[in-house]
Amino acid sequence: MWRRLLVRRLALGLLTLWLVSLVVFAATLALPGDAATAILGKQATPERVQALREQLHLNEPVTTQYVNWIGGILTGDLGTSAATQQPVAELISTQIWNTVFLVVVAALIAIPVSLGLGVLAAVRRDRTVDHVISTAVLVAASLPEFVVSIILILLFATTVLQVLPAVSMLGPGQPAWEVPQSVILPAAALVVMVSPYIIRMMRGSMVEVLESEYVTMARLKGLSERAVIWRHAFPNAIAPAIQVTALQLAWMTGGVVVIEFVFRYPGIGQALVEAVSNRDLPVVQAVTLLAGAVYVGLNLLADVVTILITPKLRTAEQ
Repeated sequence: MWRRLLVRRLALGLLTLWLVSLVVFAATLALPGDAATAILGKQATPERVQALREQLHLNEPVTTQYVNWIGGILTGDLGTSAATQQPVAELISTQIWNTVFLVVVAALIAIPVSLGLGVLAAVRRDRTVDHVISTAVLVAASLPEFVVSIILILLFATTVLQVLPAVSMLGPGQPAWEVPQSVILPAAALVVMVSPYIIRMMRGSMVEVLESEYVTMARLKGLSERAVIWRHAFPNAIAPAIQVTALQLAWMTGGVVVIEFVFRYPGIGQALVEAVSNRDLPVVQAVTLLAGAVYVGLNLLADVVTILITPKLRTAEQ
């Protein structure tokens, strides 16, 4: 049953990725204007425009363009950048790892802190701590990414304190882990953006579990409150929070675009903004499809982890 479930989820994920590839390809073709003219500029000669159109295969039928593109993706060839004439994989390799580093740092902070605050709010339900956490979560959830980023810049880089750089200090092609102070504010912005939803879900799930019969039975057996919370309540309450966490981590692949743009952080989001500005279709297609793959992969991983750590589901699978 476990293998069948995994195969079914994997097949659904592959189908989703194929549909995403269709949408991405159609969306890039639907951009207004001619891509070759946009790249070369209005002063370009018709011969140069025609040569670039042939290089980008824009003069071929749409179905042929899609088959060639998806075939290259499946064989590991992301194409050639129309703006720089570099292989797309080589062009965005450093940006990908910078974004991965940023997201991992933010996730390592946001996940345990959010789960802990959710449990604390549930255990202290309707008390001062619960009200403070709920109010802070509501305020944070109502703020868009760029507002959070600007507030952090004002607090820690310009107006109040000048302890961190307001924008990235990374040089061209430099990995982010070599200048860790450039990651602090972007990571903090991501933490503020994703934590509220995890906290709210964890609190709601934990409150429901704490009112269940088996938790009451555990308390009647004389177990300590810590054992009741972490050994009995938490493992059964975490499943919904895992699903929300996966969705929030997947959101980072999209929300990170705004944050990287504000902080001038040289990640995949910044590469996407520049590619859209330059009408660099191969880079836009590759980055967008990569974001879709990350989203599908994280959801699949969340399904697997949920079954593995949830006693009821794990027992049912056996």
